[in-house]
This record gives sequence, structure tokens and C-alpha cells, in this order.
Amino acid sequence: MRKTSPRWPWVLVAAVVLAAAGWMLWPRHDAGAPGTAPAPTPSADPAARPAPDGARAPAIAHPIDVDAADAAIPPLADSDAAAWEALSGLAGDPALLDVLLREHLVRRLVVMIDNLTEPRMPTRALAMRPLPGVLSTEGDGATRWIAQANAQRYEPYVAAFAQADPQRVAAAYRRFYPLFQQAYAEIAGGDAYFNDRLVAVIDHLLQAPEPAQPLPVVDGADGKVRFADPALEALSAGQKALVRLSPDQRERVKRQLRSLRGTLAQG
Repeated sequence: MRKTSPRWPWVLVAAVVLAAAGWMLWPRHDAGAPGTAPAPTPSADPAARPAPDGARAPAIAHPIDVDAADAAIPPLADSDAAAWEALSGLAGDPALLDVLLREHLVRRLVVMIDNLTEPRMPTRALAMRPLPGVLSTEGDGATRWIAQANAQRYEPYVAAFAQADPQRVAAAYRRFYPLFQQAYAEIAGGDAYFNDRLVAVIDHLLQAPEPAQPLPVVDGADGKVRFADPALEALSAGQKALVRLSPDQRERVKRQLRSLRGTLAQG
């Protein structure tokens, strides 16, 4: 069995569950210097960009009830403590939060979610440290595949996501929505609406393919492990994260994504 360092195979799981809760998921990365805000790294997805100057702003497709927001929440710049407290109450196992970067948490999560539809996740867009453990492959030479044992590494995060109460998650998200909206407007423009972007990201993730198992991999010219199937390698960072899960884990994640979408979308 061959092992390499992880490259966020569960990034979709952690990111979406934490964002929807109000704080939201191969080679190791420096996820950003603690204490410094992440550099704005907006997605290149045209659907996420605001209208040009002089053009009418796009209608909001999935409005959030602003009456559910908490008027007592602190300003975005001072929200780390409140964000962490709210997240801790939803996480179940506090140990699962150890991978998160606490500083500028809301901004980091918004940037990270916005980039899930991109081919690669920029280092400065990460809101967390590398997942403990390493990605394992089986086989030798040109015939290798992702080992089934990797599912054990992902399982605590998949289970936490799949078992979360969608209604409770949505209530927390609405409570702190103004902070998410402010953070998103900073990177995407004043007319951009974060909940519309979140629903679009969820829809994108739900379109992740269901490839046959096991998943063949190869070493790229840069030494990084890649999918042998060019179609899988061309997927977005978020869809790749789903594909790397076991079929059972992927089904549980998608089921919960559909439930969360139902609480956040108008149609």
C-alpha cells in the first residue's frame, strides 16, 4: 500500500456543513497565516459575478428571511469568537473542529465555498488545515487505485455532516446570514447574493459523477497523485472531493445536501 499526503478529499463535506450551519468540507498546503485575513479569491464562475456597471443587478433567486438574523451578532471583523461558539454547538464532536483556522473564519469559509466550483482550490482560499492522516493507494506501477481504507479517514466528517439536523443548521445559518453576505460582497461585489451562490454550489456538487470503483490513479509530471481518467481529473475541486469518498459516503453526503438545499432554496 502506498501513501501520499492528503489534498482535501473531504473539503466539500466540511465546507458546506459549516457554511450552512452558519460557520460551516495529496500534498499539504499552508492554509494561510493565522491572524491574517484570506486574500480575496473570487470564483471565476460567471454566475457568481455581479452585473457590469450600468446593468440591472440580477434578481435574488433564493432570498433569506432577514428577520431571522440576530441583531446582536458582532461586526464581521470581530465575529471569530461568536462564530466559533455557534459552530461548537452544532459540531457534535469538538475534536472535528481542530482542523479549522479560527481567525477570520467567516471570510475564509465564504471564499472557500465560492471556489468549490473551480478546478483547483487556491491555498489562500482554504479555511482549514490538512486532514490528519494520508491518502493511501494500492497496486504497483501503472496500475494503482485509491485504497478503500481512505474511507475510514473521511468517516468522522461524513458522519457529522450526514447526521446534522437540516432545520437546526438552516436556523443557525439564517441567524448569522448578514456576516456571510457582507463577506461575500467584499469579494464578489455589492450586488452578489451569498445564498444564491451557496445554492448554486450545492447544485454543482450534486452533479458529481458516480464512477465505477476502484478509482485508478497515476502520478503526474509534478509528482502529485491524479485520477487516471481525464474526465475525473477535469472535475472541480468540490466534485473531486465527493468522488474521492466511498460510494456509501458520497450518497449520504448528497442526501444531506439535498435536504439542506430544501431549507435554503425557494425552488
